[in-house]
Amino acid sequence: MRKGFFAQSKRAVACCLLLTACSAMTALADLPSGDLRSARAHWLDARTFAWQPPAGNAVRLHASADASLTLDGSGLSGGERFELTPAGTVDGALAGRFPHLAGLPAWRLGAGDTNRAAELLKGQLALSARAADGRLLDATAPQTAGVLDTLFAWDGPLGVTFAGGAPRFRLWAPTARSVKLLLFDDADPARGPAARFDMTAERGTWALDGRAEWNRKYYLYEVEVYVRSTGRIEINRVTDPYSLGLSMDSRRSQIVNLADADLVPAGWAGLAKPALAAPEDIVLYELHLRDFSVGDPGVPDAERGTFVAFTRPDGLGMGHLKELAEAGLSHVHLLPVFDCATIPENPAEQLTPPDLSVFAPDSERQQAEVGRVRARDAFNWCYDPYHYTVPEGSYSTDPDGVARIREFRAMVAALNREGLRVVMDVVYNHTTNSGQAPGSVLDRIVPDYYHRLDSEGRVETSTCCANTATENAMMEKLMIDSLLTWARDYKVDGFRFDLMGHHGKASIEKAYAALRGLTTARDGVDGASIYLYGEGWNFGEVADDARFVQATQKHMGAGTGVGTFNDRIRDAVRGGAHDDRGIAHVRSQGFVNGLYTDPNAEGSGSEAERERLLHLTDLLRVSLAGNLADFRFTDRHGRDVRASEIDYHGQPAAYASDPQETIQYAAAHDNETLFDINQYKLPLAMPMADRVRAVNLASSIVMLAQGVPFFHAGQELLRSKSLDRNSFDSGDWFNLLDFSLRDSGWGRGLPPAWDNADNWPVAAPLLADPGLAPAPEHMRAARDHFRELLRIRRSTPLFRLRTADEVSERLRFHNTGPDQLPGLIVMSLRGDGESVVVLFNAAPGAVAFPFDGAGYALHPVQRGSSDPAVGQAAFDAATGVFRVPARTTAVFLGPGESE
Repeated sequence: MRKGFFAQSKRAVACCLLLTACSAMTALADLPSGDLRSARAHWLDARTFAWQPPAGNAVRLHASADASLTLDGSGLSGGERFELTPAGTVDGALAGRFPHLAGLPAWRLGAGDTNRAAELLKGQLALSARAADGRLLDATAPQTAGVLDTLFAWDGPLGVTFAGGAPRFRLWAPTARSVKLLLFDDADPARGPAARFDMTAERGTWALDGRAEWNRKYYLYEVEVYVRSTGRIEINRVTDPYSLGLSMDSRRSQIVNLADADLVPAGWAGLAKPALAAPEDIVLYELHLRDFSVGDPGVPDAERGTFVAFTRPDGLGMGHLKELAEAGLSHVHLLPVFDCATIPENPAEQLTPPDLSVFAPDSERQQAEVGRVRARDAFNWCYDPYHYTVPEGSYSTDPDGVARIREFRAMVAALNREGLRVVMDVVYNHTTNSGQAPGSVLDRIVPDYYHRLDSEGRVETSTCCANTATENAMMEKLMIDSLLTWARDYKVDGFRFDLMGHHGKASIEKAYAALRGLTTARDGVDGASIYLYGEGWNFGEVADDARFVQATQKHMGAGTGVGTFNDRIRDAVRGGAHDDRGIAHVRSQGFVNGLYTDPNAEGSGSEAERERLLHLTDLLRVSLAGNLADFRFTDRHGRDVRASEIDYHGQPAAYASDPQETIQYAAAHDNETLFDINQYKLPLAMPMADRVRAVNLASSIVMLAQGVPFFHAGQELLRSKSLDRNSFDSGDWFNLLDFSLRDSGWGRGLPPAWDNADNWPVAAPLLADPGLAPAPEHMRAARDHFRELLRIRRSTPLFRLRTADEVSERLRFHNTGPDQLPGLIVMSLRGDGESVVVLFNAAPGAVAFPFDGAGYALHPVQRGSSDPAVGQAAFDAATGVFRVPARTTAVFLGPGESE
């Protein structure tokens, strides 16, 4: 009885499900095809559309000024209709502009309707495809960046400019139906606008002439615009993307004349720049602004973590930078210091964790407490742009108004006076927010234009945030105009582009040309001395030149003069690869930390490891020669090869055509610090003195390589982040930079779980081991060694050769081929009347290397080295043999250079 009941119940359920499915299919058949919130079509120029609709013989453009287009059972209704005619495929010049659309079917707007394009772009748009019987097959909105560039690209000034003491406002908003200027008397967010002014448009750019007394008041734009993501006409109150001043937390833009006398420090107009003869003379020091002074007892409390700290000569940080500059450091590279979205600018609203020093070095508590406040603390790397051309308010002593402008300039002047030029890290490849989200600026003025969209019309996010589209004319203009402002009005000496490969090569070259066009006579700046470099990585929706020729390593290393980071030297020095995870990453050894020559617990000293080491050694030779594609040397197999023939993960190791196009580095803000990664990889029993030598050896390879050396702040102090591999939001606690040399940052707890938990089983026992904590004397030893390296690099132009031909003529490698001593690189350089031999010995024991030459003596800097082991390096003239201690770089000068 019960069994029959269940059987009947199952049959009944099955019937119900079948009936439900049939009803759903009937309902779906009645639903309209298409999606007006998607944007799978493209409006490319005044007449041409690209779209791949379902098979059909009628394609139309639909336009509605009041956003009334609807999809219902009868199809697409509302607005006006314009028949489009087939026009082949996207080819020729249009395919050149839009290579990712090449070959798509093209459709043409009637010639008589073309003159209405500007009007139509202010409303809702859609393309539809219909079958011969009139059925709607598909409908979608078009992406409009192409036609907006064709019709409205603007080459004049934007933002606020001054003439005769009065401000003029210009906003590029070609799809806006109206724009008003809202004027505020002050920054108080509780007070509404004091006045509203209608702006007038010319070719998509809205303008208004203001009055002189408006200077230093605040403003917003009120933009009436159709927004595809909401399907409505929206009224957006938004700050100016060309803002030069802001209120606290970027709530309002401020009217600012950067030429006002009270905004410049004394002597600003005649500020003397430190001498720079050539880019190859540069040595870069990457520094986070808050790290620099937040714990500095030589800086007043209210100025710690601010621009002003750089103006305090009694600060420990400035003392350290001054000593590095005297030794040969040339540039301080500041992590982003423009207005960013993730730091509360009001100190009273910033949160701090409790005292974390009471917890054990391997405790989980530190990261947990940091995690509780990190969204509202004062720390972030600031790779989250809000306004590109205003200094960040949390780095100012007063985030409301113009103090940040004065203080930024005073910082630049102070560093210049100490012999250091200033590089800004710039992040034009993405914004923090897009669409109608709070903090979105660009998209709320010209929706769907400034960001790169995928095939459905969604914003691409391969850079981790909303990717911008500098292939579009006005996003490219925003980037270049911003760079020119920083260079001309803030006297910034160089720019490092975050994820530069997401920009086009042409855009970076255009920026390079614009900056070089600045002159001392006209602009107060020598643009020819401004250096550009960036991350030339190849990934995401733009990979392999899918949308344009990218600003990647292989393209920028082809005579552009723009530098890219050399990951070959980084990986060969450290071992592993930057995107490895778990044990494979943290224990895979490299040249300086014992691969084959001093295996750790995962190593064996096998023949396979020897072969791996010799391959990494070839990568280092390529890098030491400037990563120049045409440089020739003898590889590990005994072959005479071009450097570009050495393999790096399936691509040529060398790609540069000039030394200035290669940034040499072993550590940066990303990934573990050099000291931390070595802690993972070195044999556990290794004493701290040898761990210091491993860091020093890595620094020496970077410093003495051709090209432009780059160092992470604190690398020279054995800086640790307690094994944190991504400290972008890990607070002051894990980002400690202690110029007093009391605390390296090691053993401050397990690194944050949000990006390190998979390494905790390996990290915990290391952090708990008291023998792995550097003492102040170890930090001093590393610092002294670094200064010596700076002095050695500066002592001879042979470490700073300026052309590929010079490198090929003057640089040779020895100890090459299949019978080489593993773990030893021998490099010689010869010039007019001088010669240098450098031996990099990564082995755990001393080495002897015979050399065909005479009269070599240890470099004078190393003869007086604070490291007694270095002084044991020698050249035996009787036998012609160099002797170098374990884990040591020794530099010898030839006849005429030894005294």
